[in-house]
Amino acid sequence: MKSSTESLSPTRVKLTIEVPFEEFKPNLDKAYKTIGAQIQVPGFRKGKVPAAIIDQRVGRSAVLDEALNSALQGWYTQALQDTKTTPLGQPEIDLTKFVDGEPIEVTAELDVRPQLEIPDASEIAVTVKDIEVNDDDVNEQLDQLRERFATFTDVDRPAADGDSITIDLSAAHKDGTLIDEAQAEGLPYVIGKATMLDGLDEAVTGLSKGESATFSTTLVGGDLAGEEVDVTVTLQDVRQTELPELDDEFAQMASDFDTMDEFRADLVERLTRGKRIEQAAEARDLVLEELVSRVDAPMPDGLAEAELANRRQQMDQQLAMAGLTLENYLEDQEDGKTVDEFESELERDVRESIVAQFVLDQLVEENEYDIDNDELSQHIMRRAQQSGEDPNSYIQHIMEHNHVPEMISEVLRGKALASLVESAKVTDQSGNVVDLANLRADGTVGGDEPADESASE
Repeated sequence: MKSSTESLSPTRVKLTIEVPFEEFKPNLDKAYKTIGAQIQVPGFRKGKVPAAIIDQRVGRSAVLDEALNSALQGWYTQALQDTKTTPLGQPEIDLTKFVDGEPIEVTAELDVRPQLEIPDASEIAVTVKDIEVNDDDVNEQLDQLRERFATFTDVDRPAADGDSITIDLSAAHKDGTLIDEAQAEGLPYVIGKATMLDGLDEAVTGLSKGESATFSTTLVGGDLAGEEVDVTVTLQDVRQTELPELDDEFAQMASDFDTMDEFRADLVERLTRGKRIEQAAEARDLVLEELVSRVDAPMPDGLAEAELANRRQQMDQQLAMAGLTLENYLEDQEDGKTVDEFESELERDVRESIVAQFVLDQLVEENEYDIDNDELSQHIMRRAQQSGEDPNSYIQHIMEHNHVPEMISEVLRGKALASLVESAKVTDQSGNVVDLANLRADGTVGGDEPADESASE
């Protein structure tokens, strides 16, 4: 089999495949067996009908069609490998020459990634936020830990902010008809968290055990999203939250340190490492954004439209699950975008993301980055953690749905992007050069030596 390519445009090629008829014979033999197993011919066992009889009964053309249909995908895949062509989307395949017994010619027109002029990353300079860890950051972490180690005491007084309570809820339409799916008993709740219903905190504050209050609220999820309903809340019990003191005893209980000073110093270091990772992510985004803005990239017909449609569909599904429309969602955002402004921004984001992918894939190809099994395994485990799924279930899913090539591409693009960022000039707002080349995955900074296992974990 011979394969060749012809450029039709910067983003489209014509792939020509020539197959000697001899190489087609195995597909033809398989087609005879397939059709022979489907027909009944007196005097012959099923599946043992000679080729000549099949030609008489169903016609040679039907056999050839069956053989071609089974062979085309394999020829196309092999031609892509032989010519090192990576398709974007589905091809338009045409059987341009086919005469029984003679060489076969197939052409396929397909979209491909354009060859780009990529600017020198060393000419790019970006500024990222300073790394600042203040007392408020540390105290926020400590407050979360105090809540985790809190104790609760039953009290005989009206409910107040911060109390842990148990409530019954009953929602009804404005005409008084109860909503069956909006009845609940024994729900735990912390006053002041505002995690359940708008107006609930105000309704329960001041209630004593056994007392009820009714308030109006608008449902935000489910089939009744957007409907204003009346909710009756009944207080079952009140428990006062007792937070531990921030002393050495708390440090010993919540950490491996003996004193609160040591514990605070460790929190500062942990927060600093997290800020370094955030700073690196900001640098990656800014460098890639700047590089993409300097690239003149032709776009294959329909590629951006297809990706845009896919993103709209995903967003529509997410909004529907939350019981919102796009208009409702935008009304709740601080930037106050209109639908037209949102659509325009989405279109720009889609185009920039496609160009960014083009740039990174070309760099991977040009620099011949490789990947080992450990890198792939670590990436898959990170993706599993980010998704919140069980790692074994996540791995099984990507294996069953053949997502491994996608995982490999993500790792290789990450390497290409890291190389770009290390070449660029990155400084913080105070003018300090940011060292990203020696930044480890856990946020520590070291020399060329690898981090030990405990640090990487």
